[in-house]
Amino acid sequence: MLGGLQKIGKALMLPIAVLPAAGLLNRLGADDVFNVPFIHSGGAALFTFLSLLFAIGISIGLSKDNSGAAGLNGAIVFFILNFGVIGVKSSINMGVFAGFIAGLTAPILYNYMYDKKIFGNQEFLDGKHLAIIINAVLTLLLVIIFGATWPTIQNGLDALNGWITSAGAFGSAIYGILNRALIPTGLHHVLNTYLWFGYGDFVDAAGQMVHGDINRFFAGDPTAGTFQVGFFPVMMFGLPGAAFAMYLAAKKKNRAEVGGMMLSLAVTAFLTGITEPIEFTFMFIAPFLYAIHAVLMGVSMFVTNLLGIKLGFTFSAGAIDFVLNFTKGHNAWQLIPIGLVFAFIYFILFYFIIKKFNLKTPGREDETEESLAMEMPNAEVQESAASLGATEADLPNGKVDKYEQMARGYLGGLGGEDNLVKVDNCTTRLRLQVKDADLMNEAALKKSGARGVVKINKENVQIIVGADVEFVADKMRDITGK
Repeated sequence: MLGGLQKIGKALMLPIAVLPAAGLLNRLGADDVFNVPFIHSGGAALFTFLSLLFAIGISIGLSKDNSGAAGLNGAIVFFILNFGVIGVKSSINMGVFAGFIAGLTAPILYNYMYDKKIFGNQEFLDGKHLAIIINAVLTLLLVIIFGATWPTIQNGLDALNGWITSAGAFGSAIYGILNRALIPTGLHHVLNTYLWFGYGDFVDAAGQMVHGDINRFFAGDPTAGTFQVGFFPVMMFGLPGAAFAMYLAAKKKNRAEVGGMMLSLAVTAFLTGITEPIEFTFMFIAPFLYAIHAVLMGVSMFVTNLLGIKLGFTFSAGAIDFVLNFTKGHNAWQLIPIGLVFAFIYFILFYFIIKKFNLKTPGREDETEESLAMEMPNAEVQESAASLGATEADLPNGKVDKYEQMARGYLGGLGGEDNLVKVDNCTTRLRLQVKDADLMNEAALKKSGARGVVKINKENVQIIVGADVEFVADKMRDITGK
């Protein structure tokens, strides 16, 4: 089940990845920026049809061949489901959930049939086309099921909305803690989906009903931003403060190396809001620190909502989104002094706890760990390189492409190509299915560039790479064909 949820979390990243483009167009065309209506409308359209994008994106992400036919399959299921339930009861509005359900269900039959040649070599009636046709008919069952049950489900969601709204700042604090707590498994995307894209209702200036904290914020809802604003102080200021603390806490002989790494991670977090590379430097080494980090995220959510600050983002709570959406927020300037306070708190807590309890954060490893981490991923890497016609000398002397070298190093650290079943990736991490996770060499993986390694279970692991993850994933697929 956990492996399945992992795939869903990864698939969600595909439609969510369009939000920066949507937000950029929406804001640049707005009347308080460049006042270009057609640009603004183009960005707003992506938010309006986000349900359809979810259906297409999730279907592609969960399909075995990641093809456009899988996306078309999801779109057809979405249209039949979304408008079919309205035919059952006109008051039903499934919103983003129609796209989510379509994306989850459409690939089931598709993955079974996509490579089948049921009628020989007739392309029009191959497995992909037949799956789409049969899915269109089977979706009528979903229409009947959700046409009958969705009003009850909607009442439950409305009750949840009511509790969250009545809980105010406390409700947002609970969300902030849970959001960080789920990062190690990558399941925070599943939690975010409802609150960011399904929670709440707002009728925009054009008379359109929009749902979700992000959608409502960009549609002009003055109450939106509840589940976004608290991320800014932590991502722009808090975690860079933690990175500075880990740099100063490192052994003097390691500070130059640790400082370069921490600087790049801190700048990435500040500008873009991508914080996983920092979080994975201490998440498993010092879980107590990570628990403090999760609580501080909840505190940030609580404080910013208690003060009535509102600000939203398209991708994450970095300086780029802060600047773009500043004028659309409410009292957003207050996030800067709040953020500076959080930077100080993170720095003091992290530095004191690391030193007090001698935590093995980067640059503080024992000598035996350091020597182990410095070893190249030995025989498995050489064997992997040799199978591609590369010489042993190619790895260390730079003749092999940077990403190819990383890919081969990861393959060696994973126990060789034979232990790898499937390669997937999201924004910052490789999501890998293996035969036996116990064959991993974590020190070798980190030597090859991994910011962190997560063993979900015996068959699912994650390697935290950073912004270059897609290039590494492509090389691993080229090498292994998986």
